Amino acid sequence: MPSTLELYHNDQSTCSAKARLVLAEKGLNWTSHHLDLRRGDQQQPEYLKLNPKGVVPTLIDDGKVIRESNVILDYVDNAYPEPPLKPADPYGKAMVHLWAKRLDDGHHDLATATLSMGIAFRHQYLEKGPEACAALIDRIPDPVKRERRGDVIYNGTNAREFALAVRLWEGLLTDMETALTESAWLVGDAFTLADLAYVPYLTRLDHLSALGFLNKRPKVAAWYERVRARPSYEEAIIKWDNDSYVALMRETGREAWPKVRQVIDSL
Repeated sequence: MPSTLELYHNDQSTCSAKARLVLAEKGLNWTSHHLDLRRGDQQQPEYLKLNPKGVVPTLIDDGKVIRESNVILDYVDNAYPEPPLKPADPYGKAMVHLWAKRLDDGHHDLATATLSMGIAFRHQYLEKGPEACAALIDRIPDPVKRERRGDVIYNGTNAREFALAVRLWEGLLTDMETALTESAWLVGDAFTLADLAYVPYLTRLDHLSALGFLNKRPKVAAWYERVRARPSYEEAIIKWDNDSYVALMRETGREAWPKVRQVIDSL
């Protein structure tokens, strides 16, 4: 029977990687619709009908459209319950929700997007030339994101919110270290959606040559090695790695690390 699942996604998008991870953990087959974000595929009228915000991923299950990566994770776990990726008890479920909420409340847009764009992806915009770069920024629907994106593209590690992004990462990783000192995984002794949701974000640090954040966090470092060893990591992340993007992130990340280290040392 053909799969009813379709995923609109991007190879290097952290949110897209979350969606691919949950589908891999569930062993589900799905039809891929890969969007080139630099080309602006996500801003085309056809896609905006599915996702008016013009972001990825978007999941379609038998004609039903599900948006927002953390909502997609919850939907897939509910619609395809085996193997379960949330604890059975209400408190455990609440803790999984809190970890996901932290991403939505700022870590994704402020910490990860600012770090990624300020270090690496800004170069892809700037190399297009002033007019094309400005046009791409102007097409971002959300005015707050549009202003923030412009600042970080043009100013890089000197952008207004770059130091804040580093501080947010420090706070998150400190809390992860504490949680992993108390249990094997972020919520208890089983791998859950809480762990799954953070895998792409640690991978982004890795790609940005920024695993120095983990130097004094052995529990998080060990957790990252364990999630990388899961079969879903190969299927959902390594299989989709864009070699040229990863090379750009690693090179520019090495160049930027002294500035990141300076911010960390000032905290």
